[in-house]
Amino acid sequence: MRLFLSVLSILLLLSSVIQGRSFTYKQIHQMPKSVEKDYYIWRFLCQGNCTSSQAKKIIKEANAINKKIRSSYRKKTGSNPGSHSKRAKKAPSKQGREAWLAKISSQKYFNQAIRQLQQGHKQRAIRHFEKARRSATKQIDADKASFWLYLTTQKKAYLHLLLTSWDVNLYTLVARDKMHIRYPKTMTPRLPKKNLRYYSEQDPIQWARIKKKLFKPGTNLTALANDYETEESIGVYTYIKTEASHQKNIYYPMPYRTLMERFPKVRQALIYAIARQESRFVPASVSRSFALGMMQIMPFLVKHIAKERGEKIDLDEMFNPHKAIIYANHHLDYLTGYLYHPLFIAYAYNAGIGFTKRLLQKPDYFRKGNYEPYLSMEKIDNIQAREYGKKVLVNYIIYINKLGISTRISNYIKVLTLPSKTDGFR
Repeated sequence: MRLFLSVLSILLLLSSVIQGRSFTYKQIHQMPKSVEKDYYIWRFLCQGNCTSSQAKKIIKEANAINKKIRSSYRKKTGSNPGSHSKRAKKAPSKQGREAWLAKISSQKYFNQAIRQLQQGHKQRAIRHFEKARRSATKQIDADKASFWLYLTTQKKAYLHLLLTSWDVNLYTLVARDKMHIRYPKTMTPRLPKKNLRYYSEQDPIQWARIKKKLFKPGTNLTALANDYETEESIGVYTYIKTEASHQKNIYYPMPYRTLMERFPKVRQALIYAIARQESRFVPASVSRSFALGMMQIMPFLVKHIAKERGEKIDLDEMFNPHKAIIYANHHLDYLTGYLYHPLFIAYAYNAGIGFTKRLLQKPDYFRKGNYEPYLSMEKIDNIQAREYGKKVLVNYIIYINKLGISTRISNYIKVLTLPSKTDGFR
């Protein structure tokens, strides 16, 4: 009896937190194949009224199978998804393969250089950094190698090389600090308010259709962007404009000012920095792991935050940008109780606070030493968190300046080896 009451109380608690929107097979079937449709397939599979036969039909329409879909399908049917549900892989073009090999080559040389530097072989590291720079096909990879060539040789020619880069990244900003040069201008458009009858910012399937147009060969991207040149659709507008410029137009939108101005400027900068990296301010974003909305909050965390706030919520409410900001701010209240630096907060937002705590407690990370803290920032094994952290830090610096607090990225980097300034774990 006691076990029954315990289970019943858990079920009642969950039902008080998550309001279950219900979907029909027909609704899901009519959606275009996309990661957004995959999210709704997962939700449909989790419904009690989804039959085994419906599950077997709808799984054939999945764009890709992740752990959530696989687990839900197995519970519903008693079997694993068949091979028909896997996305067919196209053979890469010769040009695409060459570009991929060049990228891998540059990364390989850079990683070898970092290992050589850790082993005390400075000259070998320099040779590998130079190979990484010369083989780089992406601006960020070239900038990273050039920056490390400056650190290891102290030749200002590499700083001058970084000043010619079109990209706004950790390496180009630090180079400007060292040369006492102003940061490059970035675009923060102010768009008119319009009621677009054909656009719903909270509809992931509509965003899937926009992306299909966006990446269709021959699409006039300028005309497509102009269709969304409004304050309400600024995320879509700047996303398309960025793609049209091959990433060379650097946009830093600042939407939802009425809500954002409730927060201190440092929190505004942090939310903007994360949102820009997570979704480029597209409210209806869905990731392959089903992180949701502009702030890309995972379903389990949505449920946890809703429970803490005593709210009933449907996961689709994360596509409301105001709700997403409020939930992200709630989560950041927790993270900033232990972490006081935007880089470490970014690691925790991406990979979890447990990962960040373990990282900071390692004796060979973010301690004083040669090439620190830059060396620690490059040798983190979790590649996604490593690169995410650097990008969010750059975003934060840009936004904090836009909000009227004048600062430089070097001021934030030099304190990374000082626990009292950065975290409560050391």
